Amino acid sequence: MNTEQQAEANVQQVKGISAIWIVPIVALLIGAWMVYFHMSNQGPVITIMFESAEGMEAGKTKIKSRHVNVGEVESIALNEAGDGVTVTARLTKDTDYMLVEDTQFWIVTPKISLSGVSGLDTLISGVYIEIAPGSSDESKDSFTALESAPVTPVGTPGLHITLNSNEEFAYSRGDPIIYKGLTVGQIEDVYFNLEERVVYYNAFIKAPYHKLITTNTRFWDVSGLSVDLNAEGITVKTGNIETMLTNGVTFDIPDGMPLGEPVVTRDYFDIFDDYQSASNARYKHSLKYVVFVSDSIRGLKVGAPVEYRGVLIGEVASVNLATADPDMMYSEAIRIPVLISLQPGRVGLPDNERGVQLMNEQNMLWVKSGLRASLKTGNLLTGSLFVELQHFDMPPLEAQETYEGYAVIPTVKDEFSQIADKLGLFVDKVNQLPLDEIAGNANTTLVNASDLLKDLQKTSNSLDQLLISAQQEQLIAELRHTLESVSTLTKDFSDGSEGYEELEVTLKSISEAMYELKPLLEQLKHQPNGLIFDSGAPNLEPKKYQEGDQ
Repeated sequence: MNTEQQAEANVQQVKGISAIWIVPIVALLIGAWMVYFHMSNQGPVITIMFESAEGMEAGKTKIKSRHVNVGEVESIALNEAGDGVTVTARLTKDTDYMLVEDTQFWIVTPKISLSGVSGLDTLISGVYIEIAPGSSDESKDSFTALESAPVTPVGTPGLHITLNSNEEFAYSRGDPIIYKGLTVGQIEDVYFNLEERVVYYNAFIKAPYHKLITTNTRFWDVSGLSVDLNAEGITVKTGNIETMLTNGVTFDIPDGMPLGEPVVTRDYFDIFDDYQSASNARYKHSLKYVVFVSDSIRGLKVGAPVEYRGVLIGEVASVNLATADPDMMYSEAIRIPVLISLQPGRVGLPDNERGVQLMNEQNMLWVKSGLRASLKTGNLLTGSLFVELQHFDMPPLEAQETYEGYAVIPTVKDEFSQIADKLGLFVDKVNQLPLDEIAGNANTTLVNASDLLKDLQKTSNSLDQLLISAQQEQLIAELRHTLESVSTLTKDFSDGSEGYEELEVTLKSISEAMYELKPLLEQLKHQPNGLIFDSGAPNLEPKKYQEGDQ
């Protein structure tokens, strides 16, 4: 009997998923969640066009806004044209609002200028890209970077204006705009119009100073240190310390002008040479006359004042008018025509055609009654001249002279010319004198005077000799008389003479008297009181006091 029995396997089909798959499934889910989390927390990707990638490095160069990291450069590549680089960068989450049409990007590097020092932190951290969010509503993801940081960040409160100048001014980006010594704005951009040959400057005035800009505001140059020598003296002009090193513009409303209406949108303003030019620009209407000058006009310049009794009423418009007769050039009789411009607004008349008409009528009336022009020296140091109008006692003019369509105001010579003329007349009269004849007569007179002086000298010498001779004779006579007196005296006291014997007897008498007085003198020498007390009385001496004496 076969005890071994063959066992049959019980095969059953497994239903469901094995538990072993739980681990990879969980891992896959975690990976997917991480990918989703990473993608959902990433910011937008943008491209920025730069002229050069100097200092930038992919994976290291940061994008910052107000020194806060908001992104990073991912890749740098040349553009298709090869004239620049394309930088691909990714910003952080929630920065989509920054990416609008007027958003600006630029590279921050160390920079030292007259206005200050910036970007020093990049010496340690390296260069970075600065972003300045715009205010537009249009989104954008491709940008062109600025060459340098903008002078005025987008959104800064204030007023944008445009300044223009056809003078030889040279302003640069960042040059200051000054108001009474304070820096209130800057030049943002410079544009030269080739067709107009005018330089335009886009400028920005910061708030709240932008409220100072009105329709009557005037701008003028205050670059460096300006020294002006003119007919009014020496004028030194400057803005502040910054404009002494760089260029600058200032502005204000000229004296006597109304404030005008505030400017709220971009407007255009001219830049004048100085305050005086800016102030004169208010006068729109003028009346021109010609004055003929017979003297030199050296020192008379365009813009020189024209005054009436010290009141400024205009300026010199031209000193180089062509002469009507070129054949008269270099002739002594030539008169140099000078064109002057008189402004009715300066004398209180309306600054319009009506004011011009009134001024012309008044001037013509005054010219016929004695109004004359003359050149005056305004500054002896510089020799600057100006034109002065003044009334003189002159015969009335019968007709008004004109020149090249301009009315002519007659002239009189200035004071210096009159003095020079008088000196010339004096010299002429001196030259007309018979100087040769006068000189010959004077020479003869001098010769006669010389001979006379010689004769007087001889007479003086003779007189001196006579006086000396007389004095010598008188002295000899007196000396002779004195010697005779001395001789007589010596004879009187000579040995054997009567005077000698009398003198000898007198001397003997004196000798005997002195001998007799000798004992008395000896007594007085030893006892001075002997003439008062008796010399025969004993000398009394005081006794010594003893006790018991009464």
